[in-house]
Formats: sequence, structure tokens, C-alpha cells
Amino acid sequence: QVQLVESGGGWVQAGDSLKLSCAASGRTFSNYNMGWFRQASGKERQFVVTISRTGDGTYYADSVKGRFTISRDFARNTLYLEMNSLKPEDTAVYYCAAYSGVLLRTIPARMDYWGKGTLVTVSS
Repeated sequence: QVQLVESGGGWVQAGDSLKLSCAASGRTFSNYNMGWFRQASGKERQFVVTISRTGDGTYYADSVKGRFTISRDFARNTLYLEMNSLKPEDTAVYYCAAYSGVLLRTIPARMDYWGKGTLVTVSS
């Protein structure tokens, strides 16, 4: 089992920045690829970005490319999502996820573990 706890969400204005964290515990952090997803009210959960278990591979959704940056700290067993130039359409509950395997994945149903999410609200 892997336990994931997100933090760092909040209310910001358009153009602002925010950094989310996801603390992992349980099994070895470096054994898992990690990802961030988001779910806006009334919509399906959506892929944002994923990072390989070694940290040297990433893949971003087009909607966040160039604005968001994913990273992971192996000493702290923590995943991060730095979000810049936030837009109202970025408003959602953000979830971190962990999954095993060689290939990076973007489909929510293919994730092995989920956190409970943190809410990000971007006002115009």
C-alpha cells in the first residue's frame, strides 16, 4: 500500500502561482511512477502530468505545458506540482497518483493509488 496526501491548494487570482505537494508513505517511493490529475466540478478526472519513478521522464497535458512543472524529492518522499500563470479553467480538485510499470500512463483507471485531493480555485 502507498498512502498519498496532497497539500498546498488554495484560492488565487488569475496569473498567480501555486505549488502543490504530495507526501508519500508506505512502500518505496522510488518504485513508483507518479502523476497529477484534476477534476473540475461536474467533470471527469483529467490527466495533468506524470513523472517516471527515476524522475528523468515527464509527460504533460497540452493544457498545462509550459505553465506547470512536476518534480519529485526522493529524500522527502514528496511529489510536487509547481503551477504558474494560473487560469480560471485550472480550477479543480488536484489529485496525486502512484502507479507501477515501465511506461508512463495518463489514464485515471490505470493508477494504482490515489490521494484524497486538494482544491485549487483560480478567480478571474
